[in-house]
Amino acid sequence: MRGRLASIGAEESLLSEGWNLILTEPGACAVPHDIHLSAQFIPAPVPGTVASALEKAGLFDRENPEPLNIKDAWYLCRLFDAEPGEAILRFAGLATLCHVFLNGQEILFSESMFTAHEIPVTLTGGDELALCFRALGPRLSEPGPRARWRPQMITPAGLKNFRTTLLGHMPGWCPDIHAIGPWRPISLVRRNPVSIDNVYIRAVLEENGVGRLSVSLHSNAEKPAMLLRCGGMEQPFEKVADSHYSAILKLSDIEPWWPHTHGEPRLYDLALVSDGVEYLLGTTGFRRIDVDRGADGNDFALTVNGERIFCRGAVWTTADIVRLPGGRGDYEPFLRLAAQAGMNMIRIGGTMAYETPDLFALCDELGLLVWQDFMFANFDYPRNDKAFLGHVHAEVEEFLHGVQASPSLAVLCGGSEIHQQAAMLGLPMEFWSGPVTDEIIPAIAARKRPDVPYVPNSPYGGAMPFSPNAGIAHYYGVGAYMRPMADARRADVRFASESLAFAHVPQQRTLQRHLDVPAVHSPLWKARVPRDRSASWDFEDVRDFYLQLLYGLDPAQLRREDPEHYLDFSRAVTCEVIEETFAEWRHKGSACNGALVWTLQDLLPGPGWGVIDSTGEPKPVWYAMRRAFRPVQMVFTDEGTNGLDVHIINETDAALDVELEVVCLRDGRQQVVSGSRAFKLAARDTERLAATALFGAFFDTTYAFRFGPPSHNASVARLRSLADGAVLAESFHFPCGRAKALHDAGIEASLGRDGDDWFVDLRTDRLAQSVHIDIEGYRADDDWFHLAPGALRRVKLHALSGAEGDIPPAGEIRSLGSSHRVGLAG
Repeated sequence: MRGRLASIGAEESLLSEGWNLILTEPGACAVPHDIHLSAQFIPAPVPGTVASALEKAGLFDRENPEPLNIKDAWYLCRLFDAEPGEAILRFAGLATLCHVFLNGQEILFSESMFTAHEIPVTLTGGDELALCFRALGPRLSEPGPRARWRPQMITPAGLKNFRTTLLGHMPGWCPDIHAIGPWRPISLVRRNPVSIDNVYIRAVLEENGVGRLSVSLHSNAEKPAMLLRCGGMEQPFEKVADSHYSAILKLSDIEPWWPHTHGEPRLYDLALVSDGVEYLLGTTGFRRIDVDRGADGNDFALTVNGERIFCRGAVWTTADIVRLPGGRGDYEPFLRLAAQAGMNMIRIGGTMAYETPDLFALCDELGLLVWQDFMFANFDYPRNDKAFLGHVHAEVEEFLHGVQASPSLAVLCGGSEIHQQAAMLGLPMEFWSGPVTDEIIPAIAARKRPDVPYVPNSPYGGAMPFSPNAGIAHYYGVGAYMRPMADARRADVRFASESLAFAHVPQQRTLQRHLDVPAVHSPLWKARVPRDRSASWDFEDVRDFYLQLLYGLDPAQLRREDPEHYLDFSRAVTCEVIEETFAEWRHKGSACNGALVWTLQDLLPGPGWGVIDSTGEPKPVWYAMRRAFRPVQMVFTDEGTNGLDVHIINETDAALDVELEVVCLRDGRQQVVSGSRAFKLAARDTERLAATALFGAFFDTTYAFRFGPPSHNASVARLRSLADGAVLAESFHFPCGRAKALHDAGIEASLGRDGDDWFVDLRTDRLAQSVHIDIEGYRADDDWFHLAPGALRRVKLHALSGAEGDIPPAGEIRSLGSSHRVGLAG
C-alpha cells in the first residue's frame, strides 16, 4: 500500500507530465495569476526537485551549486486529460513550505517534507494545478523555540524548526544542494463507489515456528465477501466493528525470512480476494528480531529467528543528491552491490531523508536488514511546539505504514547524535533527551511495528553516549581519531552503527572520467575530501596517517615524487584497515556484534566517504569489505607472545568439511614452516586454532620473542572445501609490517573463457600485495587482493554495460610495490 488512505482497486494516475518551473523573488507572487507572462518557464520532471529541473535545463551545476532556497519556486500544470468530477489529489512529498492552488484557489499548505496529503477536489475539466514552494532560506533566521544547545555540524540553527532533510546543510561533507520541490509523486485518485482502505498488515514468526499473518481493513460495502490469501492458504475476513474487518491466517509450514548471509530471505505473496476479485497486497516475510543485551546489560546484539547475527554493512546516503529519487531503478544498483559485498545491513541515518517502500522491497528480496533512523539529528528539537509535534506524529505514522509488511526493517532509532551532541558540549544527562525520541516516536512504533526493536538515539548507552564499550557506538578510534590499529580491540566495541570513515580513493578509470585533476594539489580534488566543520584536519589526513603507519612511507613525499604510487597506496591502505579491523571484530571471543561503515555511497565523484562512488562504481575498499564480510570466513589475530591465532567462521545453516592450511614465508616465497588440518566446521559456529597447533612445534609466528632476525615476513592461511576443493577464504599476516613484505613480484596472467564469461588466471613467483586488475569495460570479481605464491588464482570478469562480450578484454595487472605490469591484450 502506498499510503495510509490509498484505496484498493482505486484508479490512480500519476501527474508527471506537462509541468513547468518558474523561479521568482520571495513573496513577489501571492497567487499563480501574479506570475508575469514574460517569466522563464522551465520544463520540470515530477517527481523531482528544483535542482534536477535546472540541471536538466543546463542551468545548475551540482559540482558548483548556487543556493536554491532564496527564491520561490512555482510548479504549474494544466490537467487537460483529467475528466471532470470528484477526485482526490495525492501529494506524496512536498519539500518544504508549499502552497497548493487549484484554479487559483489555495487548497493546501504543507510545512513538512516528510508527510503526504490527500485533498478531495471537484474537477471541471482543463483545471490548472499550481504549487508554490516558498523560499526557506529567509525563514531560517526567524526566532523559534529556545534551544539548549547548537550543533557544530549543521547550519543554520533554524533548521531545527522545520521538517526537512539536513542534506545540503552540512558544510564539509555534503554539497550545498537544497531539497526543494515535489520530490515524491503527485497523483490523481478516483475511488470506486465501494472502497477498501486503511489496510494494516502484520506478519509474525512465533517461537514455535508458526507464521501468523494479521490483516485488518476498512470497507464500506454491504456484507462484503473477502478472503485473505497467503502461502497457499485462505482465511475469511470477519467483521470486528462498523465497516471494519480482520483476518488472521496461521501458516504452520512457514519458511522464515533470513538476512542473506545466514539463510534465504523467503518472501510470500499476499492477496485480498473481494467478491471474487483478487488484489495483490505485496509481499511479506516471517521473522523474529530481538535485542540481546548480554549478561552485563551493555551488549547490543540482534538475534534473528533466535540466532545471533553479526551485522555488517554501511550507512546509506542517497541514490542521487540532486534528484533525491525513490524508484526501484534508482536504488537497485547500490543495494545489489551492498549484498554482493556481503553486507547484511544498511542504515538510513537521521541526517538523510526517508526512502520509499521500493527500497525496503529490494532489501526484503536481497536479504538486507535496515536500521532506520527517524529524521532527527544533533539539534535540540522543539519540545512544546504543538504544530511541530503534529508533523512528527504524521511523518512517523506514514513512514511506518508504508513499510508495515517489510521483514527487512530491523531497528527503529529516534535519530542521530542528539544525545552525543549534548554530552560533548558538557551538558548533564537530563539535557540529552527529549519527548520526540523518548516518548512520541517509541509510542507510535510500539503500535505500528511492535516486531521491530526501538532505540532512542544513535549512539546510545554507556557512561557517555559515545562510549564504544556499551550499547551502540559511533566508533572512529581507528579512523578519524587516528588511534593505532589495536584500538579496534581495546575499545571493546559492542555495536558500531557507524564507523571507519576514510577518504576512499576511487579506481583510476573513475577519476579519469569524473575528476581528472592532480590528487591533493588541486582545489577541485580537495573540495571532494570530506571534513568535520571547524576541524584542523580532513579525512585525507586520516588516510595518510594510516598509510604511514602501515607502510612506513611519508605520504607528502610520496605524492610529491610519485603521485601514481601515492594513489595506489592510498587505495590499498583503506582496504587493509577495513579487513584488519573487521578481523578483530569478528574473531572468536570478540564482544563486537556488528559494525556499519560510514558511508555506502558518495554524493559526488571523488575521494569521499563512500565505498561506492556516486557513479555506481565500487571503490577498491568495496572489494576489501567483500572479503571481510564473507559468511564463511577465516581471519588471523595477532595475540603477541601467545602467537598467531586463526579463527574460522561459519554463519551458514550447514556444517562444512574443510581443510585449513597455514604457511609462513620468507622473502615472499620460501616456505619456512607450514601445517594443515582437516575438520568439520559446524553450522553457525566459530573455531579458534593456534597456528602452532598446525605446525606441531613452536614457531615465533608474530615475531614477539625476537630471538635474532625475523625468520619470515608473511603468513598465509587458506581455507578449502573438502567437497570440491574450492578456496573459501584466505587471510594474511605481516609480523614485521606490510612494508617489509613488499616484493617486486612477477605475476603471470592468462585470459580464458567459460561459456559467455571471461576470467583471468593468475600466478606469482612471490607474494604480491594489493593486486589490481584494470580492464576497460569489465569489473573483476575480486580486486586489490593479496596473491600468494604457487597456487593458481582464477578471477571472473563481469562485463559492464556497453562492453562487447565477444571481444577479448584488454588491460593490465599490477601489484603494490612492484615495477612489473602484466598486459592483457584483447
